[in-house]
Amino acid sequence: MSSSSNNNEQAPSSKNIGRVALLQFKVTSNKDENIATANEFLSRAKSQNAQLCVLPEIWNGPYATSAFSEYAETLPSIGDTLSDAAEDNSEEENNPSVRFLMSKAKELNMWIVGGSIPERVAADGGEEEKIYNTCLCINPRGTVVGKHRKVHLFDIDVPGKITFRESDTLSPGTTITTFDTATSSGSSSSSQDDSEELPFGRIGVGICYDIRFPELSSCMVSRGCNILIFPGAFNLTTGPAHWELLQRARAVDGQCFVLTASPARSDPPTTEGKYPHYSAWGHSTAISPWGDVIATCEEGEEVLIVDLDMDLVEEMREGIPTRMQKRGDLYELNDLEK
Repeated sequence: MSSSSNNNEQAPSSKNIGRVALLQFKVTSNKDENIATANEFLSRAKSQNAQLCVLPEIWNGPYATSAFSEYAETLPSIGDTLSDAAEDNSEEENNPSVRFLMSKAKELNMWIVGGSIPERVAADGGEEEKIYNTCLCINPRGTVVGKHRKVHLFDIDVPGKITFRESDTLSPGTTITTFDTATSSGSSSSSQDDSEELPFGRIGVGICYDIRFPELSSCMVSRGCNILIFPGAFNLTTGPAHWELLQRARAVDGQCFVLTASPARSDPPTTEGKYPHYSAWGHSTAISPWGDVIATCEEGEEVLIVDLDMDLVEEMREGIPTRMQKRGDLYELNDLEK
């Protein structure tokens, strides 16, 4: 069962309303199969006039520390285009998930927040090879406008319930990620084409466990973000307890929309596989600046369509002007990247 603010296929009627799709699908151990599934779900979202799509965390392979290296790809940098990717003849063979995301964004004329995939960074200058949990943000021209490496690694030990240590394999990111949908390149020129202007403005991106750290979200909001997006794969212990709670908290804190996309839940295999099975909570969700759940779903596969009325952001910020009421004489938020 799902709920959405808009289930029809008509495009948004107001220029201040933008349509997003949160893609929740099952992830297998077959990368080609996962890419085919993502292709299907993106096409379904486009058929419902979605202007921006969000994929789940680690959608191209199993969510297991022992699997990250096998499914890792070399990712492009901010500003790279499909032409840049094509210069490497092995790009499609060795980095099919990357090539797919960039090609699909251009083909569908759509913004894509590409969930996350494991990123391999080759050894350089005496440093060992590193693997990151990375989200690519791609504009409708197929250009990378944002690249977020998960800042806070998921290292937890809840006695008798779950133990997981991303740091066994992954390295933490070192940057705060935002991008501007008012321009197709993130800095200049029009968004999708000359006839369509998106209302979303600046968007901030974190990955899963990043949502537990309000300081990160506050930094993104202080940079002008109206929407915070968190691809995530909460589990069956933390999911029912904290998944929605944290989203609503970040939305109220930032007086902004919060969007999440999770993998769909997969049944445990009947026989032991190569990698440990991970059961995702699912329940991809959209939260309003008031903290209301405006769209959500259960644990199964879903293309969750929701229309965002961006006027609600300023209405909230003007009606409850906490941004203007902070006590700089007592405390401050220090964005070290500014």
